[in-house]
Amino acid sequence: MADSSWLTKFPVMERTDLLAIRKTLDEAYREFSRSYGDPIESFFDPLLRFLVWFEKLLLNSPWWAVIIALTVLVYFASRSWKQCLGVIAALMLIGYFGMWDNTMRTLSIITVCTLLSIFIGIPIGITMARSDKVQAVVTPTLDIMQTMPAFVYLIPVVMLLGIGKVPGVIAVVIYAVPPVIRLTNLGIRLVEKEVVEAATAFGANSWQRLWDVQLPLAMPTIMAGINQTIMMALAMVVIASMIGVKGLGQPVLKSITNQYFTLGLFNGLAIVALAIIFDRVSQAYARRAHRHLERIESA
Repeated sequence: MADSSWLTKFPVMERTDLLAIRKTLDEAYREFSRSYGDPIESFFDPLLRFLVWFEKLLLNSPWWAVIIALTVLVYFASRSWKQCLGVIAALMLIGYFGMWDNTMRTLSIITVCTLLSIFIGIPIGITMARSDKVQAVVTPTLDIMQTMPAFVYLIPVVMLLGIGKVPGVIAVVIYAVPPVIRLTNLGIRLVEKEVVEAATAFGANSWQRLWDVQLPLAMPTIMAGINQTIMMALAMVVIASMIGVKGLGQPVLKSITNQYFTLGLFNGLAIVALAIIFDRVSQAYARRAHRHLERIESA
């Protein structure tokens, strides 16, 4: 049997001291939420209004108009009629099984979360790529964000903003934004130095090198990050439904608590269908961007 006497060499914090620290931190956060909860909530009012407007737009639009609009977007991204037909078939089945409204709610949340993640993540990834010090600071933060259990994100957000759409969006963005940050940083760093040096030799300044050389060449990698962000946002849908985010996650949560097998199965398959659509379209766009860059380089 191993000798455990070495454990006694380490000082153990008294239980009363630990409880005192936890109580102090809890009280400090409660005081913060009471003092700044309303201003922070008002700060997110434009986001809430946009969410409500976009959701109503999808719900009130005729189903055929939504299918046509999504099919057009899929075609411009992928240039593939097969993928367009797959999108039409998936959306028709979703409507046939009575999950159209919840799918539109989920689609609105995922679209907004993805746009926010791109808006936040790409500038952070660019900053990381341009500074090793920033990368050294941000990388551990991303590690924590990706390894922390998703339920933990809900606690401070709900305490600060209550339940509803905005807390759900914030929790989803926190959970889903790390891939686009990491892969934006990686994509820019993988751009060959000779190409950047050639742009500098032609008189390009720092921003011209970034926008005209580095970002276009890094776009396939960045699109892979956006793809992973979308997948993680969809994975968070069911958890976000616990704080009042309507959509496909709520029927799944209801099926878990009430043991409704078919309800959970059908809505889970609808989430899978959305994931496949986003995944295939984003990958097709990334491949098209990569082929376009190869043609430019060969020319």
